[in-house]
Amino acid sequence: MEALISEVRDYCRTHADPATADRYARYFREGYDAWGLLDKNHPVWTTGKRDWLDRYRRLRLAGFLKAGELLLTSGKFEETSLAIQFVESLRDDFDEKSFRRLGDWFDAGIGNWAHTDALCALVISPLLASGRIPLEALAAWRKSPRKYQRRAVPVGMLDLLKTEEKIGVLLGFLRPLMMDPERAVQQGLGWFLREAWKQCPKEVEEFLFEWKDQAPRLIFQYATEKMSASARSRFRAAKKG
Repeated sequence: MEALISEVRDYCRTHADPATADRYARYFREGYDAWGLLDKNHPVWTTGKRDWLDRYRRLRLAGFLKAGELLLTSGKFEETSLAIQFVESLRDDFDEKSFRRLGDWFDAGIGNWAHTDALCALVISPLLASGRIPLEALAAWRKSPRKYQRRAVPVGMLDLLKTEEKIGVLLGFLRPLMMDPERAVQQGLGWFLREAWKQCPKEVEEFLFEWKDQAPRLIFQYATEKMSASARSRFRAAKKG
């Protein structure tokens, strides 16, 4: 495991491109630390990643989860991205115990929207949609002190909209987050509700009406984005006082 981490960091250090890293910094309000290997066609994401996976396959999922925790500690964007892609390749090996370990990554260093959403798209959402991991596995995440772990709840649920899971169950599961004060969480909620509305407009609109005078407006901005102007106007909060 230590050899894998050392190889990853040596490679990134050797091929660092500070100018490229600077170009992407504007997308991250809370700071951005990267090696600058962000081109999707860069060898690190193709031949490099495959080579590490092949040579260190003996680590299995448990080893790559631990290696991921250690890679996250550097704060370097690419190291966390590689950690996510490593465990994506072993997604079929997840069970509830290993999923709980994945949750520890938010304490270890998942700290921006890009890594949160990538982890959801590549690992969390497919695990939920396949039924390998139950939705209840995310229940404790709703109370996490880590805002990006809370964001991962609605974003991780997106693939469930493609399943037979009842919309009422999904909306009910999100209730504890509807008053969340963090922008990143509100955006994630609005994103989920917008996608859910496309499939179940009646149920989602009823849910939004219930919260329109209480929940943060940013949720509604995202949730009603695809509605007509007149439809959006129905979800304006009542004036206070």
